[in-house]
Amino acid sequence: MSARSDSFDFAASGRRVFAIEGEALAAVAGRIDGAFRAACQAMLACRGRVVCTGMGKSGHVARKIAATLASTGTPAFYVHPGEAAHGDLGMVTDADIVLALSYSGESDELLLLLPALKRQGNTVVAMTGREASTLAREADIHLDVSVPAEACPLKLAPTSSTTASLAMGDALAVALLDARGFTADDFARSHPAGALGRRLLLHITDVMHVGDEVPRVGPEATLSEALMEMSRKRLGMTAVVDGDDRLLGLYTDGDLRRSLDDERVDLRATRIDAVMTRSPRTIGADALAVEAAQLMEAHQINALLVLDDERRVVGALNIHDLLRARVV
Repeated sequence: MSARSDSFDFAASGRRVFAIEGEALAAVAGRIDGAFRAACQAMLACRGRVVCTGMGKSGHVARKIAATLASTGTPAFYVHPGEAAHGDLGMVTDADIVLALSYSGESDELLLLLPALKRQGNTVVAMTGREASTLAREADIHLDVSVPAEACPLKLAPTSSTTASLAMGDALAVALLDARGFTADDFARSHPAGALGRRLLLHITDVMHVGDEVPRVGPEATLSEALMEMSRKRLGMTAVVDGDDRLLGLYTDGDLRRSLDDERVDLRATRIDAVMTRSPRTIGADALAVEAAQLMEAHQINALLVLDDERRVVGALNIHDLLRARVV
């Protein structure tokens, strides 16, 4: 084997792979038909889980399909067919559906499992590239993922065929997701440690400051008194509230800079209600933390007061709280 790195057109070779695999995907998409519908209906009605299995590259694809199904509302897991024949078949119950992947449809390890699965009453959905193969014939439902050509110039390495199988798995998962009415909130619940989980599950109440941590002064307070409150609470702002803690206005670091430029403002004598912002941006306690981030970004502000339904100040947060919570 000799290398041709000096003169070889790597970009052309790469584009060729995309072109061949694009044609393969288009061919398989044209075969989304009654068998696909039957497979989706069987999986949707399944009282157990979708057990994905396959050998070699098909096994890698089966693992990914199982992971995608599980994360989008369809309980699923992967079983290695070789291990299944030596005891792991006990993981498969009679309530499960088996999704078996083999492009040739003749993988011995998969065919060995069929009699046991049939006896147990499992529905078997096969994904192969040969309708006449043993696995396709013996399965209850067959999904044809045959491709015109592999992208490998030797026609040996599974390339287009694995891409097609992976896309078929994605199509199953997304169709089931749509049919279940699966939402972004449902997705977040299965991804609590991920960025999306944090964005969709974390509420304002999880990150806001409450009680004595919230800076607040009355309308009669002087500007210097308000500045002292802001310094103590270190949120870059203070709420201005009435005797029932209802919001009257807001004073921020930005307001302070503007006050310093105004010769009419006496830091010691000016009342805070003379310089406060009377209709500041606020947010409700039941909102998501990501909504606070979006509000801050849209209006180029760094802090928000949190109000209840009667406009009482119940909390406060700033951009640093959202950064610590990894919402932004």
